[in-house]
Amino acid sequence: MKKNNASFLLNNEIIKIQEAFAKISTSELKNFNKLCLLSVQQIKKGNKIIFFGNGGSASDAQHLATEIVVRYQKNRKALPAISLATDTSILTAIGNDFGFEKIFSRQIEALGNKGDIAIAITTSGNSKNLIQACLMAKKKGLFTFCFSGNKGGKLKKFVQSPIIIPSKQTSVIQVCEITIGQVLCEYIEKSF
Repeated sequence: MKKNNASFLLNNEIIKIQEAFAKISTSELKNFNKLCLLSVQQIKKGNKIIFFGNGGSASDAQHLATEIVVRYQKNRKALPAISLATDTSILTAIGNDFGFEKIFSRQIEALGNKGDIAIAITTSGNSKNLIQACLMAKKKGLFTFCFSGNKGGKLKKFVQSPIIIPSKQTSVIQVCEITIGQVLCEYIEKSF
């Protein structure tokens, strides 16, 4: 099979994704289990889940917040989640007035409450705006998690419970992160 053949490329990507999932460590699985349990517990207490990320991760943040607020697989009551990557007026105003590194931390300062869950989504783990957001979340008493590749990058030092995808390939990391996020949505939905 030729290496520029679409079937070859797809099969190769599937193999890389399977390998990444197979290499997820026990501590990452424990952190994911903690995220699932804590999400249900905190939503029942009236708290919310806050997702944020840049680029494709911003799209994932929006996607996952939508699954929780609207529905994942079944009709049920609306549940509280928000993506900080969707309000263009807020994003551009913060970027213009305070700098791009503050686009998420300023929103967490305004909208985050003690007991909320903050989830940073990233492939590199090195974005300054995610680090600033997690610092603000910690200051305000939010629970902090991240979905990250690249061994967690710098961000892993600024979250309580990192969930790290063992890959440096962006496409593999993104597929694994959205899958993990959707399993989180399924777990939450089945709990209500």
